[in-house]
Amino acid sequence: MANRDNPADINETDLCYKYCAVNIEILIEDIEIISARSFVTLIDLALSFSHSMKCITIGEQGGFGFTEREEYISLRCAGDLAVATSSKRHWHATVEREELLEALRKFLQDAYSCLTSEIPELENNPVIRRLDQETST
Repeated sequence: MANRDNPADINETDLCYKYCAVNIEILIEDIEIISARSFVTLIDLALSFSHSMKCITIGEQGGFGFTEREEYISLRCAGDLAVATSSKRHWHATVEREELLEALRKFLQDAYSCLTSEIPELENNPVIRRLDQETST
């Protein structure tokens, strides 16, 4: 990436959909929300998590989808809990809202750290900077 483009100047669309496919696994109540067997685009997912954090913090519904497949994971608040449901699979999982927010915050911190340690010039990219700002608030 650094040889073809200046990382600080890569636009959000390219960052979200051209770079940084990763394997991650997310479980809630032993339900596989994201399987480690599939690839997801890290920056797209991180930005979706960032938006979901904002929504959940104020008690609104959040969620995230996948470029790689037609599925949307809805995250809605129910008191001190967050309830996750899938648009494609028949399950629902609950987790403490604060536990979910902390896990999302840690994911964003880890994503930012990984991206900027591998490609230090990304620290100057406004999209990547947003990830860092989310974990600082």
